[in-house]
Amino acid sequence: AALPAGIGRGTVQALHAAGVQVVAVSRTQADLDSLVRECPGVEPVCVDLGDWEATERALGNVGPVDLLVNNAGVALLQPFLEVTKEAYDTSFNVNLRAVIQVSQIVAKGLIARGAPGSIVNISSQASQRALTNHSVYCSTKGAMDMLTKAMALELGPHKIRVNAVNPTVVMTPMGQANWSNPQKAKTMLDRIPLGKFAEVENVVDIILFLLSDRSSMTTGSTVPVDGGFLAS
Repeated sequence: AALPAGIGRGTVQALHAAGVQVVAVSRTQADLDSLVRECPGVEPVCVDLGDWEATERALGNVGPVDLLVNNAGVALLQPFLEVTKEAYDTSFNVNLRAVIQVSQIVAKGLIARGAPGSIVNISSQASQRALTNHSVYCSTKGAMDMLTKAMALELGPHKIRVNAVNPTVVMTPMGQANWSNPQKAKTMLDRIPLGKFAEVENVVDIILFLLSDRSSMTTGSTVPVDGGFLAS
């Protein structure tokens, strides 16, 4: 789970409604508290996924886990000439390294049990198109798309599928914070054939599809939820 109305929370709500036993990971205890009140039975884990050792302690014995959604992400926007070491480190630690770490933990558990599984990485249209002030963010997501393919290659023989979802701007607190300027929003909307940003539900529907057996022959793919942005 991520922000109050974020993709992570929407995914947990949908999985919980479908009767799935969910472990929700967030660095924000208050968000987990309200989530558990809303979805009784969800197991909360409060940890900053940017911290390798803390993540190992928090999730090392989690499970058994069959399905994983790697959703945690940060967007620290800076002009290229002003990119800082701190922004780089935080962005790559959370957006990429944590995906490797958590996926290793889950995949090792699946392989030890001889169980099939599905992993979904939440990427972005920014993995495939350059956006102003997004040089580090775009780079983390470009790396995530390739990591998704590499994981699919190596985990496929173990019957573990790995796919990425690449949304356009989504109307979450993070999306609203970065795209609230009407002029900035218009330049992006003008490049989206469907003429609108994504709702959380649009992204969650694709995540559920990729987690489910309905997509049993799909792995190593990047699935846009972008209103046609990447086609334009």
